Amino acid sequence: MRTVPSWPIPPVPSVSGSGGGAIRVYDSASGRVQDTVTPDGVATLYVCGITPYDATHLGHAATYVAFDTLGRAWRDAGLEVRYAQNITDVDDPLLERAAKTGRDWQEIATSQTDLFRSDMAALRVLPPDSYVRVQDTIVETGEAIAALIESGLAYRVAVATDAQPAAVTELGDVYYDVAAAEAASDWTMGDVSGYSAAEMEAAFVEFGGDPDRDGKRGAFDPLLWRSARAGEPAFESAVGLGRPGWHIECSVIATRALGAPISVQGGGRDLRFPHHELSAAHAMSLVTPGGSGSTSDFARTYAHAGLIAYDGTKMSKSLGNLVLVSRLTADGVDPMAIRLALLSHHYRSDWEWTDEELARSSVRLQEWRERAARSVEGTLPAEQNSFVVRMREAIADDLDTPRVVAIVDEWVSTPPAAGDTDVVALVDALLGLDLTRSE
Repeated sequence: MRTVPSWPIPPVPSVSGSGGGAIRVYDSASGRVQDTVTPDGVATLYVCGITPYDATHLGHAATYVAFDTLGRAWRDAGLEVRYAQNITDVDDPLLERAAKTGRDWQEIATSQTDLFRSDMAALRVLPPDSYVRVQDTIVETGEAIAALIESGLAYRVAVATDAQPAAVTELGDVYYDVAAAEAASDWTMGDVSGYSAAEMEAAFVEFGGDPDRDGKRGAFDPLLWRSARAGEPAFESAVGLGRPGWHIECSVIATRALGAPISVQGGGRDLRFPHHELSAAHAMSLVTPGGSGSTSDFARTYAHAGLIAYDGTKMSKSLGNLVLVSRLTADGVDPMAIRLALLSHHYRSDWEWTDEELARSSVRLQEWRERAARSVEGTLPAEQNSFVVRMREAIADDLDTPRVVAIVDEWVSTPPAAGDTDVVALVDALLGLDLTRSE
């Protein structure tokens, strides 16, 4: 499995002292804020990446900025951070966009991935150490699916003979056997998401599930491998010619890049079910003997960012109500004002983007930069700088960036004093906001 280039690493200043203690975040599986588990001083993070068929909107940006904040908090606490992210560059939405526009699907994936890279660089998001395309994991994914079949946790479903050549039809699609996985392990469907049966059923259908397909053993059994169809991309693998399903891709990439268990599995709340539930189950089945473990064998914490609305509706590609990062920056908006607007809301909250929101953040950013320009040289011991201490306490408490923003606002109203440069540096280190320059 190889990685591809991500984007340039922005400089991260080091501030005296350290955050100390554990960084705590809300775990969707347990329903409580808990310490992130970082054995031997190493924190591992996997965040689901984009399906590159359209530009980065603010909903995407909010998620990546949120987990960038987590990585920054870990680093400030003195931890080594290992971060992986995928690119879902073979998937139905991408193929549908290609068919609709008449463009080559690979060209769309390449161009939109490049745009995503430039958006992340503009927002000063720290890049993943492992940035992996699904196309580059076909061998590993095929081997993983073959192992699930061998262990009795996956099975084949026949495909209609008029859909593809007979030789491929004999292999068929591959599905994960939820009931078998539950019987072999301590996992029950819903353990990660906390959703009710009705909520899971609705979400499974909404996000591409096929509960009524003939030949499936269980309605919630997810697709692991789609055998080759005419007019669709297909790849050779240990389970035949075809392409991987959505959830297994992340299971394979995360465990291969980071090992298991990882400290945090992150993403938007819309991934809570079925994607994170089932990718965790797949990983559990792969990394424990006979699939006998639990989803904590994949990740110690499952963290989810809230959703951003625009014009009263959740921002999404399918609805088309998008505010694009690239469009805002092309119109001359300072990317740091965009980032500050996102950080002014708690990462788990749902909220609505407005032009007024951006205007407020632009004014605030200018005020912060003006105060930074008046900073007095000279430092204080970290434990004596109340602004530094309180900023670190807030970020360690479930990434409470609105509280950090309020603390910086308070600092802005104070006269220049020793310790100013540490505050400016910590705003950069924790929030990713460079106050020493103006766009």
